[in-house]
Amino acid sequence: GLFSSGGKRSLSHCMLLFMFSQPKNQDISAGDYGRVIPASATIFGMAVECKEIRRHHRVGMQEVAGVNLSNSVQFFSPTYAPAGSEETVEPYTTEKLSRVPGGYTPLTEPCQVMTVDFNNLQELKSLAARKPWKLSLPVTEGGTLDAIVVWFVLQLDDEHALSTSPSEETCWEQAVYPVQGLLDYSVKAGDTVMMEVCCQDCYLKIQKISCLTSECRMDFSDRDDTLGLGNEAELCSALAGLQTTSKQDGNGLVCVLESTEIALLNDVLYHECFKAAMGKVLLSLNPSKDLQSMDVDGHGSGMDLQENENKSSQDVAPDPLYILDVSEGFSILPIIAGKLGPVRAYSSVEKEQHQAALNVISEANNFPKETLEFWLSHLEEESLVLQRPKSDKLWSIIILDVIETSGLIQQEVMEKAAISRCLLHSGGQIFPQYVLVYGMLVESESLLLESAVQGTEPTLGFNIAPFINQFKVPVRVYLDLSTLPCVPLSKPAELLRLDLMNPVQICKSGQVTAIPFWYHIHLDEEHSLNTSDESSHWKQAAVVLDEPIPVQVGDELVLDVQHHKSNISITVKR
Repeated sequence: GLFSSGGKRSLSHCMLLFMFSQPKNQDISAGDYGRVIPASATIFGMAVECKEIRRHHRVGMQEVAGVNLSNSVQFFSPTYAPAGSEETVEPYTTEKLSRVPGGYTPLTEPCQVMTVDFNNLQELKSLAARKPWKLSLPVTEGGTLDAIVVWFVLQLDDEHALSTSPSEETCWEQAVYPVQGLLDYSVKAGDTVMMEVCCQDCYLKIQKISCLTSECRMDFSDRDDTLGLGNEAELCSALAGLQTTSKQDGNGLVCVLESTEIALLNDVLYHECFKAAMGKVLLSLNPSKDLQSMDVDGHGSGMDLQENENKSSQDVAPDPLYILDVSEGFSILPIIAGKLGPVRAYSSVEKEQHQAALNVISEANNFPKETLEFWLSHLEEESLVLQRPKSDKLWSIIILDVIETSGLIQQEVMEKAAISRCLLHSGGQIFPQYVLVYGMLVESESLLLESAVQGTEPTLGFNIAPFINQFKVPVRVYLDLSTLPCVPLSKPAELLRLDLMNPVQICKSGQVTAIPFWYHIHLDEEHSLNTSDESSHWKQAAVVLDEPIPVQVGDELVLDVQHHKSNISITVKR
């Protein structure tokens, strides 16, 4: 960002040094003394529609795999700060919009947000003290208001400038202020997006975002500290506020999730797949339970209800089956399991706020209080999470988090699986059963340039590559293969599971520069998840080669894939 942590303080310090270094009482041109580079910056912003940003910052459904998420819980990402909050949080995230999956649609024209003169000490000092000002962006394209995107143009001097605009290919990403907390996010041409801008705590903050409809539009572009509007405009603003009232104005519980946790909550296929696999196991362990109450596929089994009632009156209620979910972060899988039959589901969620949200969701789904429990509260040490539910009981299902959102394998996953196998009831299941690693050979100049310094040309002839490249990482994470600039040189190949040697045939001539890889997570033989799907909350990873390998169509390369201590390493041999 333009105002990185301590950035303004550093600039102010530089200006003070320049002032005190100038001789007093001498009429000498300011040009004879040092100046701050960059000299100034102009910040621009625009409103955009972007499905990828939306699914990481707003929960887009009220029901997930048969579980009602309840209107009593309001989910927000960490960038959301309620009006009047004094908490210092980073108010934005960042995205390289040119590579965002699914692209984005500008809803407004770019608008100048502010200009900063880095050689004006008084202006730098006044930034933090300046009161918030209003900004309005006329909507030029109808759509869904997902974010305000911000970038800047650095004026190095009178002749040279650098832009971080989404249309420029630079090392910078753009700042993204996700829009959250509105009742209606739809806008149409002629509407006006309203916001408040301030510069506090070394952050540029864009807050109180709302939409003024075209039927009641007024000019709110005045950036003075006071709006100076008449009663008519104030009435229009109040009417518009009725349409954009924050969700948090109600009495619902506020639950802040990481953006990756919100993306997981929006991953329909993930939850439906787990629901079907868990239902299959529970039905096999409790065959007397009819499909209607198990709700495996969402509709009844067609069995005679009177017959079921007679059966249930004669049978003793079965002991509950025990399910443990040790997923990282916020997970509703235990509640999904609780909808499938008589179970005791244990969640490993740690944060009190997350536990409170799960309790509210449980109540909204009419669960008995004993259906959901928080496993860590039963343990003396968090490191002993994998143990029996009770001295005389074993688990029917243990859910392990195998793949990180970044695209890497979780640490110590094989060790956890070995312990879990010893804690399973006869016929019980670990999810997933197994994971297949897939990869392919690609040519990608972007991955090369972003992974290591290439030669001396980018550094004006200075040979710094040997020193900087000592610190490069062998595996790039958080990649989106669907938008990564690359040329596939082979078809996707199964890299198997652990140590292996697999030949890969070249289907396109070029230079192999990287091996992206992803996973097929098999919950059982029928249900699997592909972490490279566009709808998946997971990202992909890639091993970037030290030296490109020239290849021709028909060549065969051998990939030596090793899995050691939860780390994957891949080397390429002819």
